[in-house]
Amino acid sequence: MYTQCPECLSVFSVDARTLAQAHGFVMCGHCGTGFDSIATLADQLPPEPFHELPVNEPGVEPPRLELAVFRPKAKTEPEPAETPPMRDDFADLVVTPRFARNPHRERPRRWPWIVACAVLLLGLAAQMGWALRDSLIADPTVGPWLRQACAVLQCRVPMVRDVGKLHLLARDVQTHPSVPGALLISATLRNDATFTQPWPMVILRLTDGNGKVIAMRRLNPFEYLDDVEALHRGLAPGATTALVFEVEDPGHQAVAFDMEFE
Repeated sequence: MYTQCPECLSVFSVDARTLAQAHGFVMCGHCGTGFDSIATLADQLPPEPFHELPVNEPGVEPPRLELAVFRPKAKTEPEPAETPPMRDDFADLVVTPRFARNPHRERPRRWPWIVACAVLLLGLAAQMGWALRDSLIADPTVGPWLRQACAVLQCRVPMVRDVGKLHLLARDVQTHPSVPGALLISATLRNDATFTQPWPMVILRLTDGNGKVIAMRRLNPFEYLDDVEALHRGLAPGATTALVFEVEDPGHQAVAFDMEFE
């Protein structure tokens, strides 16, 4: 989901957790303005170029929710238990002579229950491992063990995305040497994580002398990477790669640019 700052018109990507922390009130990371992110909340961005996201007008009546996914059962009062009739505790007592008892009586088998509990514990551990797979793969201690085990079992460890471990070493922008009215932007990227990451989504912003965004482009990996095998292989740990982008020249007002990864 996306929202827009009403002051600097910067567009940000938000998730449900971010919206829930302050009931939709957020701070702009560019100009520091506090604003209601729900006012311009949108599932998808309109076609470029655009300046402002449409404002969500509040409805007269709140929306009614019909599709329930869970409803707790109503608590019921327990019925009073009937008082059993009085009886003699020793009326049904049967006394067996000591010599008539069987000393070799078969004891109940417990190993089926032990096996069943062990299987259930293994299943629970597997479910927890799958739910926490991203954290385990990114962990510097557990991650190498998982990759070694997967190499022995001939499986593939899912790639984990951590854009905080992507380091931009260099960047440059110049006029395109062969295409008129276009810019050629180049960047050198390094993966400082200890695990393979998928290629990131790249956000390019061109700004004027006052820092105002006059052009923005969001590029998916398949838009700037032609090598299909490298796209599926991901960015290896410690690997350095060069990225090249061809964008339309917005004019002489663009004096600076910045790059962000998602």
